[in-house]
Amino acid sequence: MFLDRPLETLEPEALRRHQWARLTVMTQALVPANRFIAGRWERVGLQGPQDLRGWDDFHRLPLIEKRELVADQAAHPPFGTNLSYPLERYVRVHQTSGTTGAPLRWLDTQESWEWWARCWGFVLRAASVGPGDRVFFPFSFGLFVGFWAGFEGARALGALAIPGGGQDSAQRLAAMEALGATAVCCTPSYALHLAEVARERGIALERLGVRATVHAGEPGAGIPAVRARIEEAWGARAYDHAGMTEMGAYGFECAAQAGLHVNEAEFIAEVIDPVTGRPADEGELILTNLGRLGSPLLRYRTGDRVRVARAPCACGRTFLRLEGGILGRVDDMLIVRGVNVFPSALEGIVRRFAAVDEFLIEVYRRGQLDEVRLLLEVSGEAGPVVAAVQEAVRVDLGIRVEAVPVPGQSLPRYELKARRLVRRASV
Repeated sequence: MFLDRPLETLEPEALRRHQWARLTVMTQALVPANRFIAGRWERVGLQGPQDLRGWDDFHRLPLIEKRELVADQAAHPPFGTNLSYPLERYVRVHQTSGTTGAPLRWLDTQESWEWWARCWGFVLRAASVGPGDRVFFPFSFGLFVGFWAGFEGARALGALAIPGGGQDSAQRLAAMEALGATAVCCTPSYALHLAEVARERGIALERLGVRATVHAGEPGAGIPAVRARIEEAWGARAYDHAGMTEMGAYGFECAAQAGLHVNEAEFIAEVIDPVTGRPADEGELILTNLGRLGSPLLRYRTGDRVRVARAPCACGRTFLRLEGGILGRVDDMLIVRGVNVFPSALEGIVRRFAAVDEFLIEVYRRGQLDEVRLLLEVSGEAGPVVAAVQEAVRVDLGIRVEAVPVPGQSLPRYELKARRLVRRASV
């Protein structure tokens, strides 16, 4: 286990002093240079960094929502006004995946890109990845930031970073074997898909020598049943990670695997009730990044629902810990016959059944009510598996859902973020 002990084990008051010092340096570079941030400060009567005298002033800053960023970029194409420097200072452009709306474009200076790599250093070190490792990235290196920063983080850490772009799944498996990969970074869905391809081709995945897999893009690796399937297939430990194109790589899992740690050396985290805006132990995660001066975000509504863990972590880190990782999107919560259900809870049940290769959640209206149907790709005899899934959902979640077997390979596979929730007018 690798820790940046001076930072990752700070006492709460020392950590707050560290964050305040970083915040002060950042705001001096932002206001008035950054039009987007300066405009938001003016709305609450703050004219400049000298008016930010303490945490009460910080909490006066209005929350930033993604729709505001989208509107800003639409009004000031192509990059919007959340820029602290002239365009000539920026060296990289990426954009969000667009899974939850219009994609956002995001620029980084060289300094900000190095900050990204440092943040990924926390992620990889926590997964016991370091110098001497060979880290494979089965990722198409396009505009989506995805694992671009992870690749840079591995290189900066002294590991051998291996790009897996321009290859299909079989070619990627062959490259891992030929190059002696010891770690893999991908979405949990794609890790399971690679396992499926390996099984079809008679490849013993657990014998490749991969000892750690790091997963982001979906809340899968934080779901015990999903993690178990990945670890069994790969013969490796699977670690959860969380990040956002517009925010940075903020969350990582340690060897204790008891939830996501928020990297509070580089981010300020808050959890609020999404309706009242008051602090809460379970609610929406609000983040401020402290090292991305070129295009920063202060008090950003991530849209992710989380639960704060209050007990100390066995790893010794004092950073905020999120029990179960990202529980789901705040706006993805389903109300099925009066019961609140997150798609991740359904996935946690479905993935317990090894015979289910892939699945899709369909949500449709029947009268005034939302109904859920699970489409299941099942290996072997489907009837008993489908019935067992339905019963497990009833027992664990207290709802009845329809489950339907579908032909093998009929549901989509994803290299990037999986879209397993589909809303239909009817079925």
